[in-house]
Amino acid sequence: MPEALVGASSTLLAFDFGLRRIGVAVGESMTGLAHPLTEVSGEESEPRFAAIGRIIAEWKPQQLVVGLPLAADGTEHDLTRRAQRFARQLEGRFGLPVSLVDERYTSVEAESSLRESGARKALREKRIDSAAAQLILQQYLNDHAA
Repeated sequence: MPEALVGASSTLLAFDFGLRRIGVAVGESMTGLAHPLTEVSGEESEPRFAAIGRIIAEWKPQQLVVGLPLAADGTEHDLTRRAQRFARQLEGRFGLPVSLVDERYTSVEAESSLRESGARKALREKRIDSAAAQLILQQYLNDHAA
């Protein structure tokens, strides 16, 4: 169990990495609940990390979680390696521990949940990445519950 989740409550941020958008969610170890937060858009690395830095400064997390995109059979592909690199960059830039979580089917599940909630297509497209980040973080919290 990561040290950040032992003892007092800690704040966690999760990221659903994508080439054009990164979904962000926030959660607390004490409550074990994750919530969608926002999305960071754009393809340029520095503006994205600047936006992430502002989110980290605001929420002051003790732990970061990044979704690890794998093929249905569990094998790695190009986006897997890019997400791993993104996780290493987060750890290096912000000095916070980063955990990777298998994110297979989270976008499909997020889309389904948003559709079931009655969200229109435009709203679903706007919120799918942060909803996927919420699912990634919820999975992490469930797996690491005391």
